[in-house]
Amino acid sequence: MQDKVRFGNKEIIYTIEWRPRKTMEIRVFPDKSVRVRAPQDAGLEKIRQKVRKRAPWILRQQRFFENYLPKTVARRYVNGETHLYMGRQYLLKIVDAPHNRVRLKGKFLIVETIDRNNVKSHVEKWYAQHARKKLTEIFHEIAPRFNFLGVKPNGLIIRRMQTRWGSCSPKGNITLNPELIKAPRGSIEYVIIHELCHLVHPHHGKEFYALQSRLMPDWEKWKNILEKKLA
Repeated sequence: MQDKVRFGNKEIIYTIEWRPRKTMEIRVFPDKSVRVRAPQDAGLEKIRQKVRKRAPWILRQQRFFENYLPKTVARRYVNGETHLYMGRQYLLKIVDAPHNRVRLKGKFLIVETIDRNNVKSHVEKWYAQHARKKLTEIFHEIAPRFNFLGVKPNGLIIRRMQTRWGSCSPKGNITLNPELIKAPRGSIEYVIIHELCHLVHPHHGKEFYALQSRLMPDWEKWKNILEKKLA
């Protein structure tokens, strides 16, 4: 069941699950969703009171997850403009041609096109295709490393998000932002490991960071590179 309460000018939407338990548990997930697990005899008003009481903590957790943001840079899609792919910079080179094709060659991202007005759409399509292929490939290389923990993702989704590099849903679906294809491989691996760690610890507590550091000791380095490269 889904319910909501107001706290000041904020609205907190949450899902309720009644379980055979004695205490009430509130969790905030990386996608900012909120779940309440309540005893079977807990009434709706009692649950609402508990959510209101924990509202400051819930909102802090949601803000914490929002700090993990991709930054977008406006592009003009003109000759000489720099574009990133797997952490490297390439110069955009537009070439008139009787066909449409995008390819990397040396230090150039070459767009061969019939119509220069469509350069942006050609580049975006090229990025989308490469993101789906490469991110999926890296994801499936890393996911088996979590087998010893007895967890595995329910599925992988590649979808553009305005406010996140990745997310892990309560159902175990991992979503990756295709913009990650512009980051170095180490940063891509960091985001994937970060989200997979949420299968074990759906929070950012000490246990979460201990596991992330165990699986990727230099994660802070790649997190900082990600933020600087795509700033």
